[in-house]
Amino acid sequence: MNSRTLTAALACIAAIALVGCDPAGTDAKPDSSAATPAGESPTSAPVKEKEPVESKAVPNFVGMGLQSAQDAAQKEGFYALRSHDSAGRGRMQAFDRNWKVCSQNMAAGKVIPTDTVLDFGTVKLEEECPAGDAKNPEVVGGKMPNFVGKSVKVARKTLDSSTSITIKDAAQDRKVLMESNWRVCTQSPSPGAALNGQPVEFTAVKFEESC
Repeated sequence: MNSRTLTAALACIAAIALVGCDPAGTDAKPDSSAATPAGESPTSAPVKEKEPVESKAVPNFVGMGLQSAQDAAQKEGFYALRSHDSAGRGRMQAFDRNWKVCSQNMAAGKVIPTDTVLDFGTVKLEEECPAGDAKNPEVVGGKMPNFVGKSVKVARKTLDSSTSITIKDAAQDRKVLMESNWRVCTQSPSPGAALNGQPVEFTAVKFEESC
C-alpha cells in the first residue's frame, strides 16, 4: 500500500463514524433513480379516476305533488332538485306537500346524466297551473319596469337592493307583511322612467282582492 492510499485509509478510519468514505479517495453517491420509477415524483400519490355519471331517462313529474315528485326523482338517482313559483309571485315552497308540479325543465323521456339539475315549476294545490311560467320583469337600460299586477316581492327583488321602497295598502290601512301575497296596483316612478336612485312607491292589495 503506497503512502497516499495509507493516508486516505487512516483518514477514513478516523471519520467513518461521521461521514463514511472511499479509501481510494472517491466517495460513492447513492443512486436516487433506483428508488423512484422514472417519471414519478417521490411524493406523488396515485390519481383516482372519477367514476362516470350514470345517465337515465327523465320521468314525467307534471301533475304530481311536489314532495312526491322529489321522492320519485331521488329514487331514479336525480338528487340535484329545485323548484320555483310558476305564478311568478316569488313564493318559497316551504311545505312541499302544499304544492303541485306544473312544469319541468327537462322533458319527460329525455336521457340525461343523473347529476343534471331538475327544476320544477309549481303552484299551490288549490291553484290552476298557468299556461306557462310567468316572466319576471327586468330593469332594461336603467328604465323602470311595469310592476302592475306583479307581486310586491318580485318588484322588490327586481330593483337594486339599495333602492328606497314604500308600500301602501290600496284598500285599507294594513301593513304589507308577506309581500308575495300582495300585488302592485300603482307605482311611482311610472314604467319607462329613468331610474336614478330615487325612492320608489307602490300601492298594493292582496291577490284575491281588486285594486
